[in-house]
Amino acid sequence: MSSSVATSSIRKHQHPLVRQLAEQIETAWQRLDLTPYHLPDDLGYVEGKLEGEKLIIENRCYPTPQFRKLHLDLARIGKNRDIVSGRGQVSAAIVDLSPGTAAGLLDQSYRTALLAFSSDLGTEIGPSSYQQPRDLPDWGKKIFSEFCCFVKPTTEAEEHQFLQQAKGYLNVHIHQALVRAPRPERLPEFLERQRYYCAQQQQNDKTRRVLEKAFGNQWAERYMTTVLFDMPPES
Repeated sequence: MSSSVATSSIRKHQHPLVRQLAEQIETAWQRLDLTPYHLPDDLGYVEGKLEGEKLIIENRCYPTPQFRKLHLDLARIGKNRDIVSGRGQVSAAIVDLSPGTAAGLLDQSYRTALLAFSSDLGTEIGPSSYQQPRDLPDWGKKIFSEFCCFVKPTTEAEEHQFLQQAKGYLNVHIHQALVRAPRPERLPEFLERQRYYCAQQQQNDKTRRVLEKAFGNQWAERYMTTVLFDMPPES
């Protein structure tokens, strides 16, 4: 395993859906006041081996006044695939605005904005509008909202639809963050929900198995709990 500073993003070698999604995420983030987020030197850009092929993981993170941590994680295996795509096809794509309340429900302002976006898009924004919806794992059912879309895009049209959906969700989230006044009294509730979210995500066995196979159990645990799903400190 080795680490170094990436001179250019690996996205140009990834599936077009992954590349375009990464680009539109970073474009949307420019609406926010981004500042550097410190990651351990050996975890920001990492190279290892998986099934005899090079595995590269690239992370870009930023805190903002509205968000504790914005995180874009890209991974590439060998020359022709990444974690969610192989043989030129994406096997899994998911988008959601996970609830940040103790009750596990989206605020009404988010619900209203997402329904308005669905109307503008001219189609349902759930998985039913895709040919191959996928089932959430049990741990995911505890943290995702009723607007969660987990699918296998089967055509270029569906890939474009997913890109538009992800862009719309992110724009809703950023708009809500920018226009809503801070509510310090709800910070403990939001932080507790983040800790719950991270605890559930750390149960993602598929991600953990890939990391363990490439880097070992100890490194995988450190990466899962330090970079991917690090919990905010207890108040």
